[in-house]
Amino acid sequence: MAKIEGGCSCGAVRYHAEAEPVFQGVCHCKSCQKANGSAFNAVVALPSAALTVTGVLTQYDSKGDSGQPTHHSFCPKCGSPITASADVMQGVTMITVGTLDDPSWVKPAMQIYTDSELPWAHLGGLRSFPKMPGPG
Repeated sequence: MAKIEGGCSCGAVRYHAEAEPVFQGVCHCKSCQKANGSAFNAVVALPSAALTVTGVLTQYDSKGDSGQPTHHSFCPKCGSPITASADVMQGVTMITVGTLDDPSWVKPAMQIYTDSELPWAHLGGLRSFPKMPGPG
């Protein structure tokens, strides 16, 4: 079982989990682009029940490219994006890779919502899905 730890830039928010990731990937949806101020969001998805967060998070809710709500949580002191979740993936919380204490082990296996990717931001070598892939 993986031990996953990290936090925000200023240290006011910390998290930890002991769980195997549900998936590791990159999301190109407009909601992730806006919430992270970047071309995509690289994430490690975990079972929500396995994640413990200490400190205060502020949450911003919006509508994702799926048409369903997305939820982005960040540190109110330094603004670091910490977690994301989407109603289309109940029970899963995505940790932003850049907030991990040691992100060197992360190996994204896929990229989703590539129909929203910026033309220069395609990551070769990853399975690509124009929307959310179905189960299986």
